[in-house]
Amino acid sequence: MTTRTFTAAIHREGDGYVALCPELDVASQGGTVAEAKANLLEAVELYLETASPQEVAERLHGETLVMPLEADIGPLS
Repeated sequence: MTTRTFTAAIHREGDGYVALCPELDVASQGGTVAEAKANLLEAVELYLETASPQEVAERLHGETLVMPLEADIGPLS
């Protein structure tokens, strides 16, 4: 079996966490960071098992870079 490393971007939303794999545009959620990551892994693996090779190739983004982005947000009220 071949493996590939993907990115898991996880952020808090309300009482839980949302997890996104930006390379495939697949998302999931969970009550904890670990649960969100595990659910995302399951969603990615399910997607890769069921999608056609053409669909995966069309959706798969080559290189994903994660870095800080500084933006001017103006004065805070």
